[in-house]
Amino acid sequence: MEATFQQLDPAVCDRARLARDPRFDGRFFIGVLTTGIYCRPICPAPSPKKANIRYFPTAAAAAEAGLRPCLRCRPEAAPGTPAWAGTSATVRRALRLIQEGALDTGSVEQLATRLGVGARHLHRLFAQHVGASPIVVAQTRRLHFAKRLLDETDLPMTSIALASGFGSLRRFNAAFQTTYRRAPRELRRETRHVPNTRDSGLHMRLAYRPPYDWKSLHAFLAARAMPGVERLTNDSYARTVCINGDVGWIEVRHLKSDAALTLNVHGLESSALFTVVSRVRQMFDLSADPAEVRVVMSGDPLLRPLLRARPGLRLCGAWDPFEIAVRAVLGQQVSVAAARTFATRLVSTFGTHVAVADGLAYLFPAPAQLANADLTCIGLTRSRAATINVLAKATRDGELRFDNGDELRKALLDIRGIGAWTAEYVAMRGAGDPDAFPAEDLILRRMAGNGSALTAAAMRKRADDWRPWRAYAVMHLWRAAPAARK
Repeated sequence: MEATFQQLDPAVCDRARLARDPRFDGRFFIGVLTTGIYCRPICPAPSPKKANIRYFPTAAAAAEAGLRPCLRCRPEAAPGTPAWAGTSATVRRALRLIQEGALDTGSVEQLATRLGVGARHLHRLFAQHVGASPIVVAQTRRLHFAKRLLDETDLPMTSIALASGFGSLRRFNAAFQTTYRRAPRELRRETRHVPNTRDSGLHMRLAYRPPYDWKSLHAFLAARAMPGVERLTNDSYARTVCINGDVGWIEVRHLKSDAALTLNVHGLESSALFTVVSRVRQMFDLSADPAEVRVVMSGDPLLRPLLRARPGLRLCGAWDPFEIAVRAVLGQQVSVAAARTFATRLVSTFGTHVAVADGLAYLFPAPAQLANADLTCIGLTRSRAATINVLAKATRDGELRFDNGDELRKALLDIRGIGAWTAEYVAMRGAGDPDAFPAEDLILRRMAGNGSALTAAAMRKRADDWRPWRAYAVMHLWRAAPAARK
């Protein structure tokens, strides 16, 4: 079921609601007209009469209708709506920008200009595909994040207000009073709250739709991890981070029994928390719906056994798209191990020394640090060093943006030394494009050709039926040929 306003099937929603089927959690919301509350399909409360129910594709659509979140099932804790929900590329991009805070400081008009459309047209697209206006989507995002911080952390109210993008304590209090009909402090006392028990840092639980192949994603990251920047144990991933000049580190662990990852944040101001959570969700692909991917790809005899073997395989994203772009250039025509060696040299030579935790001593170099650096000293050829210089300058000067996969590809291909493989790889991991497809990749062409490599053109044609999830096919085929990727 695609989360588009006109496409919700009431019969399917009825069955999922009555069964409290967790597979539909976050894919639609139940509005109870008699109480003015909206719930998740898994809400434990007694089911209301069918006549009193209305279904909504998103929490924002329910909020637009004047409903408030249920305090029992906590809609704010549901797995996120997939970033590709809806059929409009403009809406997908707008949702990502809103998720990154575009409407916290800017207007809808500015957002529309950035997207290359008029504000009225953007409103029409949101009404069609999301069921709510951009402003309501942003307000719901702020409110849900604030509610989670209220329930799951010991942060003071002012910090929660700033972290969730309200800008002031007054606006934060007013929003909670309007939506929940009580003040945030009162709500914190009433809800079941488990305070942090560790010595420092902030800890949050990030839900996903099972199944989730943590082992494969962990192995993918481990093979590419940069010592000093990233640290992996058997059950965790940690790295240094810098948000608006604020330096700290994060750690992510898997909670299989709870269908969630735990995120531990250390050393950052509360105002950076929403950015951190958004980036981690993208990096670990927590909004994906494996069932949607499986429906499209399971008909292909090449992919069918791979889907059975790893039904929860995710698209491995990136903490920082610029970092991935640089590392993609470093990895051109060399093995994963060789690319990792180059990246490690780059970090130790040009990265910022921070030593925030055991094994975490460097920040990956910022664009300004690489724009004019002599990168031949780490063993790169002059041409490859020049490509990274130009890439860094374009990012530093704002000429290269990573929020639109199509525009990103075009901008990357204009840089000498960057070809189709690199552009698609950066779109896949840096921009989180689920349909990115590096057809020139030799491993993919060999896997699809049963050992005899297809041409890139034949590979693209072979993958047409995998749209719009071709990036997931890439991950499956790479994972099925681990020796070739080392």
